[in-house]
Amino acid sequence: MVRHQSSAAGVLALLHEPDTVFKQHALKSLNSLVSQFWPEISEQIADIEALYENNELPREARDAAALLAGKVYYYLGEYDEALSFALGAGSAFEAETRVYGSEEFVETVVSKAIDRYIQLSREGIEKIDPKLRTIIEGIFARCISEGEYKQAIGIALESRRLDVIAAIYNQTHDISLLSYAMEAVVDTGFSLSYREQVLEFLLPLFPPPSAGESTHVHALTRLLITLSKPSLTVPFLTSLVPKENLLAYQFAFDLTEGGAQDYLESVRTQLPEGDEKTKEVYDKLRSILTGQESVKLYLQFLKRNNHADLLVLKHTKDVLEARSSIYHTALTLQNAFMHSGTTSDVFLRDNLEWLGLASNWSKFSATAGLGVIHKGYFEQGMTILGPYLPQTGGESNVPGTAYSEGGALYALGLINAGCGTGTAVTTYLRDTLRGATGEIVQHGAALGLGVAGMGSKSMEAFEDLKHTLFMDSAVAGEAAGYAMGLIMLGTAAEEPVREMLSYTRETQHEKIIRGLAVGIAFLFYGRQEEASDTIDLLLSEKDPILRYGGVFTLALAYAGTSNNDAVRKLLHIAVSDTSDDVRRAAVTSLAFLLFKNPSQVPRIVQLLSESYNPHVRSGATLALGIACAGTGLQDAVEILEPMTKDSVDFVRQGAFIALGMVLVQQSEALSPSMANIQSSYTKVVSDKHEDPLARFGAAVGQGLIDAGGRNVTISLQSRAGSKNTSAIVGMVMFCQFWYWYPLAHCACLAFEPTGIIGLNGDLKIPKFEYVSNARPSLFAYPPPTKTPKKETVTKVATAVLSTTAKVKAREKRKAAAEGETMDIDVKAEPDADVEMKADDSKASTSTKYTRKSEPSYEIKPNFSRVTPTQLAHIAFPNDGRYRPVRPVSTRMASARPGRGFSLDIVSERYAGGGGILILADSRPDDEAEYIELEPPVPVPAVVQSPAAPAVSIGNGHAIRAPPSGPHIALNEHAPEADPPESFEYPFDDDT
Repeated sequence: MVRHQSSAAGVLALLHEPDTVFKQHALKSLNSLVSQFWPEISEQIADIEALYENNELPREARDAAALLAGKVYYYLGEYDEALSFALGAGSAFEAETRVYGSEEFVETVVSKAIDRYIQLSREGIEKIDPKLRTIIEGIFARCISEGEYKQAIGIALESRRLDVIAAIYNQTHDISLLSYAMEAVVDTGFSLSYREQVLEFLLPLFPPPSAGESTHVHALTRLLITLSKPSLTVPFLTSLVPKENLLAYQFAFDLTEGGAQDYLESVRTQLPEGDEKTKEVYDKLRSILTGQESVKLYLQFLKRNNHADLLVLKHTKDVLEARSSIYHTALTLQNAFMHSGTTSDVFLRDNLEWLGLASNWSKFSATAGLGVIHKGYFEQGMTILGPYLPQTGGESNVPGTAYSEGGALYALGLINAGCGTGTAVTTYLRDTLRGATGEIVQHGAALGLGVAGMGSKSMEAFEDLKHTLFMDSAVAGEAAGYAMGLIMLGTAAEEPVREMLSYTRETQHEKIIRGLAVGIAFLFYGRQEEASDTIDLLLSEKDPILRYGGVFTLALAYAGTSNNDAVRKLLHIAVSDTSDDVRRAAVTSLAFLLFKNPSQVPRIVQLLSESYNPHVRSGATLALGIACAGTGLQDAVEILEPMTKDSVDFVRQGAFIALGMVLVQQSEALSPSMANIQSSYTKVVSDKHEDPLARFGAAVGQGLIDAGGRNVTISLQSRAGSKNTSAIVGMVMFCQFWYWYPLAHCACLAFEPTGIIGLNGDLKIPKFEYVSNARPSLFAYPPPTKTPKKETVTKVATAVLSTTAKVKAREKRKAAAEGETMDIDVKAEPDADVEMKADDSKASTSTKYTRKSEPSYEIKPNFSRVTPTQLAHIAFPNDGRYRPVRPVSTRMASARPGRGFSLDIVSERYAGGGGILILADSRPDDEAEYIELEPPVPVPAVVQSPAAPAVSIGNGHAIRAPPSGPHIALNEHAPEADPPESFEYPFDDDT
């Protein structure tokens, strides 16, 4: 019979015996009883600690006392004390790891040991307790022996033990582990200085890439872009030039996708000239790094594959009152987004009467829309916009011309966005800004200069904008504030920040304060902890506009990092600030922190989307739209769809816009809600009783869902997985449409063409084919909208007896056999032998059962659209002539800090996005066929000359017309088309 012990009093009494043997026996027994009697034992914790400190006792007894004290403190919840005594237990604690029932105690102590080791390492303390170091070394050894490499890397990163990462790689030679370490340190909010230290440590560990065999091109590209150090990038590119020219070209194109302007320009200028053999290669690299080669190729891609549905635009035009400024702007944005980068101005040409109804700022937006439509056509930008740009000799005195001139300057900046530093264009915009006297033209010039010179860090441009700011004009000063931040993007320069902050306290114009507040946010883009003081300063201001800027400063400083502290701070502001604008901005800004983990965003904003405050609900819509853009994420759609029926108009507006972002490039086969959303857009736009804001949101949502002729997605990540700076900035500017509609045009900066464009070593475009191993309907273009048929009045059917129907049916068959025609109404009976034809509007019953089987794959040619979801299904035939030198896509994991020391994988995605691929030619001696790019269309003489006579419109006010631009027929084998006719932009007089 087993007797259960009911108290530890007897064993505790032995601790006070003078004989050491009794004490040792008591400590050993109490260690096994502590889980049951720890409250009783804790009353004598002082005596147990005294035994641990008694140097006269044997080492074994002292270790047992330390272990017992550690367990008591563990059960008391004093984990730091538990760790201290566990470390003092030495061999006794090591033995405890093998004792059944002690797992929870050991795990907690080890976790606390790791936390303390990490803390001491971060503080730079070199003298760490050897016992603590021994525990950590044992953890590393155990993880490596058990193959838990990612856990070991997570602990090593947090504890600054980069030598462990090198040891793991030297043992495994697994490049994916280096990529994991790189992604972890970039995505989880480590300090900037430590992040750079880790990335510079990892770069030489990556093996030299080789064409066709390199699976880590995306990781290296992301690493170089994140560091943005020409001193590392230039040697890397030059190391490829002798033997891997194709890979060098590929890296140059990939760096251009996500690199900042000043970084790319520095790399370009520091590349060597080369010798006789390599000069041509370096010249090509310099050309690629300007960004202009990519822009040209994507422009051609969007022109060739334009599938914009003009009937959608026609319907919107027919149902929205054009004389209403908000509706005219809505259709302007819808048309601009749907034709972004396609250079197609067909809708404008076909609707001159509608276009002529624009006035004042609607005219500004309509002209700026040309910049979205012709985005990337930098070669002809000045020519296209020439008739609207301020003429030589100063601004026009014709009333209303200033709006079209200002819009044209803004459009010029949009056309040249991402095309390198654009010295000629930025110089022209600076000269115009200095020479302009009207605030409208200054407004357009400042916005254009900011967008075209984004990230150039030009102090000359900054000084010109500052001069405009100090004029204290509300309209011009607002644009100058935004532009100053765009020019100095990510610099965190002290003097510009000080000057901008100082002026926010001197001016009385809310517009200027808002422009400067957001401009300061741009200055701290990606600066993380360096922005802390400015963030705290702005968030503590009494002026809600400055707190609004503080919210965006926080979001942009930690953009893409999912930083827990930043997320918590935004959530706190979202529910506590006294200003509705600040609360709305805080919720929206969550998207800029979390866009790399879109699947987590619906869960985070679910409760906010149900808030009693409509501004919080509105912010939740844009947060979902921006963070989940292009994913078709059903969780996001399920939150947004009910919000399209919200009781507040601007919440419905945000829901419609967000749905357009989420569902861009989705098909009905992939997103079951697609048809319902499209239908609701049409219904709301058509409903004259609906609120104007909701109709505006539905129209803009339609433009976003079909953006770029249905050939672009919206992505805040580059194809390599790094932050897409242009897209993030564009979305922040788009969010300001709440206050100023023309800023909505900046959404086009986030449009990323989704196609595969293959180039050979000569940067020519060969004809070749690849395979999409998926049903074509999954990724097909949406079917075009059909013209609605007019309803016809039908007579009520007359009741007919079954016998009469049978007789008439027999007569009809007899007449048909005799070749006669008879007008006979026949009512079908189940047993009547009558041939039923399918009506145009209703499918016949047999259609359901005779559906043609769909192939499981499709062959696609070069220059075809490939959506991000489709990338996983793309394959190049093994026997094909051309193969890409890097993978089309790479599966990438998004990590976040886990339980104090580990890194949890929260989502996986495919990086790469197709894009521009350099191809290795397996048969270089064979003749190749190439795709010829369309030459620029000659611009009619009337457009080429600014002094050309303008056609008089209406009451004598004449506005010169834009050229047709580069839009021509896409038949490669057709004869060269005649230049399209120019047309007049028929704006009404504003007088």
